[in-house]
Amino acid sequence: MLIDDIRERLRHLGAKPCHEAAVLKAWTRALPLDSGRRRPEAFLPAALRADLPALTRDLAALTAVRSEHVGADDSVRFLLGLVDGQTIESVLLPRDGVCVSTQVGCAVGCVFCMTGRGGLLRQLGSAEIVAQVALARSRRPVRKVVFMGMGEPAHNLDNVLEAIELLGTAGGIAHKNLVFSTVGDERVFERLPLGPVKPALALSLHSTYANLRADLLPRAPRIDPADLVALADRYSRATGYPIQYQWTLLEGINDGDDEVDRIAELLAGKYAVMNFIPYNSVDGLDFRRPSWERAAAMARSLHQRGVLAKLRHSAGQDVEGGCGQLRARAAAGPMTRSVAGAVKPSV
Repeated sequence: MLIDDIRERLRHLGAKPCHEAAVLKAWTRALPLDSGRRRPEAFLPAALRADLPALTRDLAALTAVRSEHVGADDSVRFLLGLVDGQTIESVLLPRDGVCVSTQVGCAVGCVFCMTGRGGLLRQLGSAEIVAQVALARSRRPVRKVVFMGMGEPAHNLDNVLEAIELLGTAGGIAHKNLVFSTVGDERVFERLPLGPVKPALALSLHSTYANLRADLLPRAPRIDPADLVALADRYSRATGYPIQYQWTLLEGINDGDDEVDRIAELLAGKYAVMNFIPYNSVDGLDFRRPSWERAAAMARSLHQRGVLAKLRHSAGQDVEGGCGQLRARAAAGPMTRSVAGAVKPSV
């Protein structure tokens, strides 16, 4: 479902722009329509008032909770059922954030990601994306939305940007707290500056070596890491938001001193943050996360060279809820740890 489908339904029921805005504001903020000073019977058309219970049910059904898994870090990972029976994942993050999916599956095929192993099944509609935020807000306050769940937002650009626009207007989310995460696609750098809501940008880098990055992200656009950083830096200067570079740390693959040296050179003078994320173990893959001490040493080395670096936990590691894992377990039934490991990419 698209946001435009909701708008069309409201207009069919006699909604004027002010009524439409009130309904969309209430939905995106998980508020009852009578929460303000004006009750619905005072200003909504009769046909729309009569349809509100059905509309509320239909919007809630867009992302129905199939299961939820609470982590020790106060994260909550949801397996969500869609109207057509497909499932996606969404994560309530510590400190008032939510991570949402943009596709059912993903076509990029990152070799360390469970989601990428199943390929792309379909795009999420803009309303299905927003519905994940509405669900999260029904559970706790949400002030930040990161588009880092299942899927590559650049491959569903129209629907993701439509969702971002609604969340940044009716939804009341600060534009800098709407974080568009991508492996890098030139369309992103063309389209994001043009919208009325300009989100922050997170760029999944994972290596400064073009050949290794191509091995890790086999169907990402073949753009040299230095060129990606240049494109991203122009966007950061235009918006005033630092680029958040994402780097999943894989022991023996992209955690060497050579990568640290090249990161320092690549990000020198850039408005950027390097987020190191130790790998979240996935059944069936033989990648390992480096020790916390090694990861901390990498971040510290970059700090000493003038590059802001942060070491982040992947939410929900204790519930084995890495992106795609809940969906895979639900599809396959009980899973064991005896699945053969995958071959590491070449360097």
